Amino acid sequence: MDISEIKSRLSLESVLRHYGLRMDRNSRICCPFHPDRTPSLQVYPQTNTAYCFSSNCKTHGRSMDVIDFIMLKEGITKHEAILKAQNLLGEVPAIPSISVSTPVVKAEPIAVDTAFLERMFSYFRNGLFNSHPALDYLDSRGLDAKSLEVGFNSGQFHHGQRKSDTLIHQCLESGLLIDKGQKSKTGDKAYSVFGNKCVVFPLRNKEHQIVSLYFRSITNNDHQKHYYLKNRSGLYPGYPANDTRILILTESIIDAASFALVEPDTSVLACYGTNGLTPEHQEAIRSLSCLEEIVFAFDNDPAGDTATRKYTPQLQQLYPN
Repeated sequence: MDISEIKSRLSLESVLRHYGLRMDRNSRICCPFHPDRTPSLQVYPQTNTAYCFSSNCKTHGRSMDVIDFIMLKEGITKHEAILKAQNLLGEVPAIPSISVSTPVVKAEPIAVDTAFLERMFSYFRNGLFNSHPALDYLDSRGLDAKSLEVGFNSGQFHHGQRKSDTLIHQCLESGLLIDKGQKSKTGDKAYSVFGNKCVVFPLRNKEHQIVSLYFRSITNNDHQKHYYLKNRSGLYPGYPANDTRILILTESIIDAASFALVEPDTSVLACYGTNGLTPEHQEAIRSLSCLEEIVFAFDNDPAGDTATRKYTPQLQQLYPN
């Protein structure tokens, strides 16, 4: 795999997530390459580059691509950064990261190919900006497409030059394609696309890997508008930061995406409906040693009120502080 292919397949947003960095609604982060209280590093998703506007930064005046960012963040050579980038794409075994001092916790075995889902979400992410209906839908929900982890499934990911036996097999295994035993007009096997014409949100495990996807239809607001891949796991927008003091629980992923959090010790976590506070949610909550307050931001309707009354005593008993 050459450098140009790496840059086209690996998004800078994915690299930032790998290092636990989150953009604000203006696609900015506090620069990791110099002391920075006010976000001065601007990310440009369209060009897959970043630029720090602080004159105190060693990168000032230099536009960074994914290879540059990894090289600077890890303090490694360009060759090592290329290998690291390939690893993030699931191509080669991992190389040691010299900038991380905390022990790596071994993930529980999962039934999905996380590298494949990362690549598919990167494809959906890039496709979002080619779909005016998807962008219009997000805008109608008050969601900023540039700052959120969101993509769009146009249903074309298994067509044209992208089509291969490996891709078809991976899509069938993950549930992105469904074999209904039908033939196309050309006589080839035809597949049904899961979550077609939907905006797509990633669900992540505690290692911040994508382990499932959530789909929300932009064309149907009455029936069958929500979809999860089979064997759903993971949380949105991810496991809360360890220093979380206030945790906001929402009823849905769209609700969680609507929050623009500015306090560094406040996190939001989406439940999967009014009965969707899963054991994985509770595991994540249990790990928050600084947690002081849990806020329910469920819908103000009978179902939301009932769920809040149901879960409040349970959580108060589990976390009396």
